[in-house]
Amino acid sequence: MRSRAVWAGAAAFAVTLVVSHLRSTPYNNYVLLAQAFLHGHVWIDWPGEYIDALAYGGQHYVIEAPLPAILLLPYVALAGTAANQTLLAVVLCAIGIGAAWRLAERLGVPASSNFWLCAFVLAGTDLLWCAMLGDVWFVAHVSAFCFTMLALAEVCGRRRAWLVALWAVFAAESRFTMVLALPVYAALLGAWDPESDSFGVQFAARRLAPFAAVLAAAAVFWVWYNFARWGTAADIGYVTWYHQDQAGMPYGSPFQLRYLGYELWSFFQQYPAYAAAWPWFRPGYSGVALTWTSPALIYAFAASRPRALVAAFWAAALLTAIPNFLYYVNGFAQYGMRHALDFIPFLFALMCLAAREKFPFWAKVLIVYSCAASLYGVWFWNAYVRQAN
Repeated sequence: MRSRAVWAGAAAFAVTLVVSHLRSTPYNNYVLLAQAFLHGHVWIDWPGEYIDALAYGGQHYVIEAPLPAILLLPYVALAGTAANQTLLAVVLCAIGIGAAWRLAERLGVPASSNFWLCAFVLAGTDLLWCAMLGDVWFVAHVSAFCFTMLALAEVCGRRRAWLVALWAVFAAESRFTMVLALPVYAALLGAWDPESDSFGVQFAARRLAPFAAVLAAAAVFWVWYNFARWGTAADIGYVTWYHQDQAGMPYGSPFQLRYLGYELWSFFQQYPAYAAAWPWFRPGYSGVALTWTSPALIYAFAASRPRALVAAFWAAALLTAIPNFLYYVNGFAQYGMRHALDFIPFLFALMCLAAREKFPFWAKVLIVYSCAASLYGVWFWNAYVRQAN
């Protein structure tokens, strides 16, 4: 069974490699950060305005979570700043799809249905689009998706608490939003009984001890990293950026209820412009709503059993979605809604639960449409926005 997951990952690697043309992204912030780490500091050698980096204390700092830069360390040690950041995105995408296949297997999804679901999550969401470009913001999404899938596969498999925590930390150190899924992992490890499909009253402290130990080690690293950048234990990067960004405000938090209406429009209503000339549909830089690019996600609502697991996956999806619906920007410069990749892994798990016994025709129709719509975005960006070299 494991070999099928490997083949799924290999297929995803081949597809992503082809559509990416293995172009090296100009927005290689993580390569610059890895180079900085190798030289013993956390500020980057800033090449110019095209690299988003926060000016602070006379230096420039990458505010995004640092894990992709850590993963790039061996590559950058050999190739320097000529390292191709897009290659990391391609590899992480492949691992993520392999883990998605494995998760579906462990949830009891037949191979034929598994193919449909993995094809959807690769080509019917923004995952392939992000992986083919490999920009700093996009490789962060792919990394978070990859390690969330690994965490979910472990939760639904051998349930090794230290490994679930490690994958969950890696996801959070790729996209900070993913830290909100940690309580759900803890509940699934410590209180969920797969045999009875119920949550116990008391947590299993012995099982959660390794989980807590990994989180404690990650917290120590995070405090050190913040002190190294900002001189304080708190991460002030995104707030300070918000205060300096022309789209932000000079005060307050980048997460506010006032942005909810804008985000709801972005996620569920925004549609591409129509032109009389080819190509007729021209997506704007602010993206296209999930309603038009990934409607197959609605199949997640078909999941009903096991009830405890369904509740846990919905809780994780909602928790990781909340910050994205309150943020001041929607992920500008994108095709679909790339911020949705924070909660799509949990919706995928729900889709797997729904597909265990039968896979309805209407769901397959929505998957075909989603893949066509998202692949259109892949083609459009390759042809008109980021032409292949």
